[in-house]
Amino acid sequence: MADPWLVLVNLNAGRKPVHPERVIRALTDAGVEFDLHIPESAAEMTEAIASAASSGRWRLAVVGGDGTTSLAANAILKCEWSRRPVLGVLPGGTGGDLLRTFGLSHNLEEAAGHLVGDAVYPIDVGRLDGEWGVRYFVNVAQAGVGAAAAVTAERMSRSWGKGRYPLAFIRRLPGFPAAQLAVQMGSRAHDGKGLAAIIANGQFFAGGWNVAPRSSLNDGRLDLQLIDCNKSYAVRLVPKIIKGVHLTDRAVRRYATESFELVTTPIWPIEADGDPVGNTPVSVSVVPGALDLKI
Repeated sequence: MADPWLVLVNLNAGRKPVHPERVIRALTDAGVEFDLHIPESAAEMTEAIASAASSGRWRLAVVGGDGTTSLAANAILKCEWSRRPVLGVLPGGTGGDLLRTFGLSHNLEEAAGHLVGDAVYPIDVGRLDGEWGVRYFVNVAQAGVGAAAAVTAERMSRSWGKGRYPLAFIRRLPGFPAAQLAVQMGSRAHDGKGLAAIIANGQFFAGGWNVAPRSSLNDGRLDLQLIDCNKSYAVRLVPKIIKGVHLTDRAVRRYATESFELVTTPIWPIEADGDPVGNTPVSVSVVPGALDLKI
């Protein structure tokens, strides 16, 4: 018999958290062996994963959104493991954009079956290094106006659901300062003005925006998009980003890169998987095949 899954339920994820009894029923009906734990905070979830590593457990699953997945991934990557861990993700948050990249169901009962069997998918993980420390991201990170919107969205009521980010973007855009960007990608460089830098590992963010249709989670590269336009044009660009047809727009410069340095004048905020992490400057790199995802 395979080792049981340690299932961590984030009751703070999403507008309407998934009730633990529903999780238990879904997993039981799917024939999944599991132990359920309900952390009361992000710190407690991190501690639960560290405890799993020290006790030899290696099959971990989270119930939540992209922020919950990112929290778990950061905890996993900062632990020492006797066996390479596997992370499963069950829907329970607002966005669920990592699941969307894989075309997985956002219905808990349907998704529970993905924990059965041995198939795993090694994925790359992005790494951000700044004076504030190290932060890994699984899906998408941003610097600039998009990151500022993420900061504002985090402070808004969860009753807004997927509408939090678009509303926050509209609020932050008028007063957000454009910056002079200096980007160094090995022997390549980019210098110019901009409103935003999008750093994608997955393809979707903000609850279904197809921000990086050419990105892959297992190609050893990150998808860097630099957005340079006036603010009125930025509003018109958003519908293109939602549909994933913005890459040929004159306002977008796209690079596929393993690593780069980003310096902005003035400094910009940075977010990773929806969470504010600090400000520029930042060093960004990809960690190829860093995490085994159960799909």
